[in-house]
Amino acid sequence: MPSSNGDSSPSVLAKPERERPPLLKKSRTISGGGPSRSSQSSSSGSGSFPGVIHERDWYYPSFLGPHTARNRVKVKANPKPPKLELPPLPARRAHQAASAASGRNLVASKAEEMKKVEQVLLLKSSSSVSLSTATTAANSSGMSGLGGSAVLYLLSVACVVSVSMTLFQLIRAEKLQGEIFELRRVCNAINEVPDNDLMVSRLGNFGFYTYLGGATANSRGMALYTAVVLLMILFILFKCLDYFPQISIYVKRARNNEEEVPLKKRIAYRVDVFFSVYPYAKLLALLFATMLLIGFGGLALYSVSDGSLAEALWRSWSFVADSGNHADMVGAGTRIVSVSISAGGMLIFAMMLGLVSDAISEKVDSWRKGKSEVIEKNHVLILGWSDKLGSLLKQLAIANKSLGGGVVVVLAERDKEEMELDIAKLEFDFMGTSVICRSGSPLILADLKKVSVSKARAIIVLASNENADQSDARALRVVLSLTGVKEGLSGHVVVEMSDLDNEPLVKLVGGDLIETVVAHDVIGRLMIQCALQPGLAQIWEDILGFENAEFYIKRWPQLDGMSFEDLLISFPDAVPCGVKVAANGGKIILNPDDYVLKEGDEVLVIAEDDDTYSPSPLPEVRKGFFPHIFSAPKYPEKILFCGWRRDIDDMIMVLEAFLAPGSELWMFNEVPEMEREKKLIDGGLDLSGLVNLKIVHREGNAVIRRHLESLPLESFDSILILADESLEDSIVHSDSRSLATLLLIRDIQSKRLPCKESKSTLRHVGFSHSSWIREMQKASDKSIIISEILDSRTRNLVSVSRISDYVLSNELVSMALAMVAEDKQINRVLEELFAEEGNEMCIRPAEFYVYDQEELCFYDIMLRGRQRKEIVIGYRLATAERAIINPAHKEIPRKWSLDDVFVVISSGD
Repeated sequence: MPSSNGDSSPSVLAKPERERPPLLKKSRTISGGGPSRSSQSSSSGSGSFPGVIHERDWYYPSFLGPHTARNRVKVKANPKPPKLELPPLPARRAHQAASAASGRNLVASKAEEMKKVEQVLLLKSSSSVSLSTATTAANSSGMSGLGGSAVLYLLSVACVVSVSMTLFQLIRAEKLQGEIFELRRVCNAINEVPDNDLMVSRLGNFGFYTYLGGATANSRGMALYTAVVLLMILFILFKCLDYFPQISIYVKRARNNEEEVPLKKRIAYRVDVFFSVYPYAKLLALLFATMLLIGFGGLALYSVSDGSLAEALWRSWSFVADSGNHADMVGAGTRIVSVSISAGGMLIFAMMLGLVSDAISEKVDSWRKGKSEVIEKNHVLILGWSDKLGSLLKQLAIANKSLGGGVVVVLAERDKEEMELDIAKLEFDFMGTSVICRSGSPLILADLKKVSVSKARAIIVLASNENADQSDARALRVVLSLTGVKEGLSGHVVVEMSDLDNEPLVKLVGGDLIETVVAHDVIGRLMIQCALQPGLAQIWEDILGFENAEFYIKRWPQLDGMSFEDLLISFPDAVPCGVKVAANGGKIILNPDDYVLKEGDEVLVIAEDDDTYSPSPLPEVRKGFFPHIFSAPKYPEKILFCGWRRDIDDMIMVLEAFLAPGSELWMFNEVPEMEREKKLIDGGLDLSGLVNLKIVHREGNAVIRRHLESLPLESFDSILILADESLEDSIVHSDSRSLATLLLIRDIQSKRLPCKESKSTLRHVGFSHSSWIREMQKASDKSIIISEILDSRTRNLVSVSRISDYVLSNELVSMALAMVAEDKQINRVLEELFAEEGNEMCIRPAEFYVYDQEELCFYDIMLRGRQRKEIVIGYRLATAERAIINPAHKEIPRKWSLDDVFVVISSGD
C-alpha cells in the first residue's frame, strides 16, 4: 500500500496476516489548502501532509490490540487581531476664561476626541452584539460541539462583561459630553454666541448623542438597556443552569453514585417543598412577582417616556393595579410598554384573586369540616360515634338543666356536617346545652388537643359498631392515646366495653382514671332480673335516667353521729341508700346495718337533683304492728332463650345464682349443639358445675313459625328474646327479628293457652277494639317475655300493644354512661346492684309491710322495711301503671292495698 509520501512500506507488507491492524472507522482529513483524502497509517509512522489533522488515533478502539499511534499534528492558531486603544483623554483645563481663539481651538480638539470616542463606543457595541449573537448561536447549535458547559459559561461571562463595559462607557461619554457642553457655553459666552447657535452646533457635532436624545435620552437608553440585559441574563441563567461547573460539582458530590437529576428538576422540587412547608410562600412569591413587574415596567416606561423615573414607577404601579389606565398613553413605544405592564398586572391580580379565594375557601372548608380548635373547659367530651349517642346527649342535657346548660363536644371520624344533621334529626330540646362536633380521630394526639381533652371534666369513649374484640381493641388504643396527653387529664374517663373479659386490660392501662361500663353485661343482667321480676325495667329507666330520681353523693357535716335508721327519715325530698365511708378509703356501702355516721362520711341518696334536697329535723312517725310475713320459698322455673349472645355464658351463671334447684334453661338458636358447648366452655362456663340449672338445647330459626311451634311455648315462665350475635352490627335488622319473634310467640301462645278474663279488666281496657291484641294480652298474663330492643324507635311498636315487658338496651346503657360521667362514684353503686351477689333492686308485695287498707305515711313504711334490712325507695299502686320513686310528701298518711307493690333495695339474703 502506498504511504503518505508515495513510497511503499515494506514493513507493513512483511507483517503476517494475524498482525495486520484492524480496519478503523472512516477518518476525516482536514487540509489547509489541498483536497482532502483518506490514508491508512503504517506501523512505521510515516509522515503526513502539513497542516492536516488526522483523527484516527481518537477513534482507534483500545480493546482491539496494540498499534502504532500516529503523531498528532499541531495546528497553529491565527494571530490575534490588534487591540484597539483609546486615545488619551485630555485633562480638564484649569482656566476657562481664556481668549476666544484658544476657546475655539479647545472646542475643536474636544470635538475630534469625541468623534474618536463615538467610534470606539460603536465598535464596543458591535463587539458586544456579536458576542451576544455568538452566545445565542452556541446555545442553539448544541453544547457538545463547543466542549460542554465550560465554553457556554465563558461566553455568558463575556456577554455580561461586554454589556457592563458598554454601559460604563456610555456613562463616561455622558460625563464628557457635559464637560464639552459647559466649555462651549463658556466660550460662546465670551464670544457672545446666541444660545440657538450653541444648540445647533451641539446637535451637529454629536450625532451619536442626537440619536440617543441628549443627556436625558442617555439615561433613558441606559434604563432600557438595563431592563433588556437583566431579562437576557435571567433567561440565560435559566437555560444554562445545568451546565455551570460549580453546580455540576455539587450535583456529583450530592448524588452518591446515583442517577444524576437535572438542576431544573431539583430547583422545581425545592420550590414545591418551599410552597408546601411555608404557609405564606404563595403570598411572598406573588409580592416578589409584583415588585419585579413594577421595577422592570418602570424602567421600560422611563426609557420611552418624558417623565422622571419615580413618575415612571408610579405609572407602572397604576398599570398593574388598574389595567385601564394605559388608554390615554401617547406614542407607539409608550403604548407597547403600558399594554405589556397592564397584561402582567391582570395576571398578577388574577393570581392574587386565586390566592385569596383559595384562602377563604380553605378557611370555610376547615370550619365546615370541623378542623378548628375548641376553646372550652369543664366540658364533657365524647369520643366516637354510635347509635347510643342520641340518648346519651339527651341525658347529659337533662343533667345540666339545673346549671343552665353545659357544653358537650363530640369527636368522631365522620364529617362534621353529617354529625350535625344526625343530631338535628333527634328533635330534642337540649335546654341550653351546646353540642359541638369536630371531625378527627381519637387515636391522634393532635385531634385530641383540638377538642381541649386536658380541660374536659369527663371523657366518654363509645364502643364502635364492630364486633366485640375489635371494638374493645379500639377502646384500648383510645385509652393509650389519652394517657399520652402531656398536659394530663383533669377529668375521669368512662369507657364503654363490649366484652367483660376485656375489662381488666383496659383498667390496667388506664389506672384510677378509668371507669368501665360493660354494655352487654349490664343488659344481660338486667334482662334476667326483669324476667324474674316483671316491671323492673321501668324502675331502672327511672333511676338511671336524669328525668326522674337518680343517685347523688354529698357530705352533710350536721349529720355526723346519727344512726342510719334515723338518717332514712331525715330527708323529705330524698331517700338515703348508703354511706361513703371515709375511714375505709371512700368505699360505698349500700344498705348498711346499724351504722353511725362519722366525720368525713358522705351520704348516698336518690333525689330529683343535686340541689333539690337537704336534711331536716326528724319527723314524728309510728311504726305500728309489723306483719310477720316472710318471703315465699323459691320454686323451679322454666326459661327460654331465643337467640345467641356472645356473653350468654355470663347470663347462665347469673341464672344459676338466682334460680331454685330443678330449673330448666331452654336454648333455641341456629348455632349447632356441639359448637354451643365449645363456645360456652371457651367463655369460662363449667357445664358440669351447674347445680340449679338444666340446659336443654334446641336448634332452629326464631322467625320461622314451624320451628317455634315445635317448642312448648305455653309452659315457659319467662322467655328472653336476645339480640342475635350475627345481627349486632345492624340494629334495624336485629330489632325487626326480635319484634317478629315476639309476635309469633305471642300468637302461638294465644292459641294454646286457655282464655282468662282475669287480670285484664283494668290493664287492657283501652284495647278492646282489637281481638288479636286482646288475645295476645291474655297470653302475656301467663308468661313473661323480655325483648332486647336496640333502637328506641322500636320501643313504641312494643309498648303500644303491651304484649311484652321490654328492655331498651341502648337507652339504658346511655343512661348508665351519662350517670357515671357526671359522677364516677356512682359506678360502684351500679356494679353492686347489677351483680348476682350483694344488694339488688327488688319488687315486694305490700303484704310484707302493711295490712290491707292500713293508713300509714311513707316514713312509717321505710322504718318497717328497715326491720327487714331493706330500704324502701318507692311504690306502685294497683291502679297505676308506673312506679313512683322517691315520692313527695312522705309525711302524709294514706291507705294502702294489698295489691300495691313496693320497690326496695334488698341484701338478697
